[in-house]
Amino acid sequence: MDTQTRHALKQDKFARAAKSSASWVGEHRSGVLRWVITVGVVVILGVAAWVWWNLRTSAADLALGQAIDLYNAPLAEPGEPPEKGIYTTATARATEANREFVAITQNFHWLPEVAKARYFAGVTYAELGETAQAETALKAAAGSSSRNLANLARYALAGVYHQTNRDSQAIDLYNGLIAKPSETVPASEAQLALADLYVAEGKQDQARILWAKIKDLNKDSAAATIAQQKLTARQ
Repeated sequence: MDTQTRHALKQDKFARAAKSSASWVGEHRSGVLRWVITVGVVVILGVAAWVWWNLRTSAADLALGQAIDLYNAPLAEPGEPPEKGIYTTATARATEANREFVAITQNFHWLPEVAKARYFAGVTYAELGETAQAETALKAAAGSSSRNLANLARYALAGVYHQTNRDSQAIDLYNGLIAKPSETVPASEAQLALADLYVAEGKQDQARILWAKIKDLNKDSAAATIAQQKLTARQ
């Protein structure tokens, strides 16, 4: 079979296949049209969801940043006239910041920034003496998939437990942080807090054991310096 004949046969097969495909599409036009529409709708919905997620994430991130800036706003010096953005008391500042953090938790469900807002809401609730609300918010933040954030929440929650005379629960949290530390809450920081709690309970010997351990295991660190100072002060 010469080249020209083979080429002609290939063209003929292609033509028959194309005709067959066109015939199939014609017979199934409504089904094909529904499939095309369905795929188009799925793509459009996917793009819309992606755009919505990014817009909401950006809005939540902006709101969280502004709330943190508010929480870190300077306090006015005694006797100075009030200025915009400067609070006269830490309580006034915490009240305003708390309102913003709580609003974020209510307005941006399921976004990563919400867990951070819950943590700050818990911290500000604690500063305002609203321990029940602080406990609820901090427990929620402690469930974060981020160990750094979860440990911060557990550390703050231990403080709330101590504040409400539940030292055994605070001790459990501190020991958990010592066993599984993070960048945000190193083991030495949890040990220092636990030692302070022991001092408040009158358990000086247990506090000294912790300070000695911190000093030995964290040489030339700030934690070791603090531990040495506390040991020296109680000799």
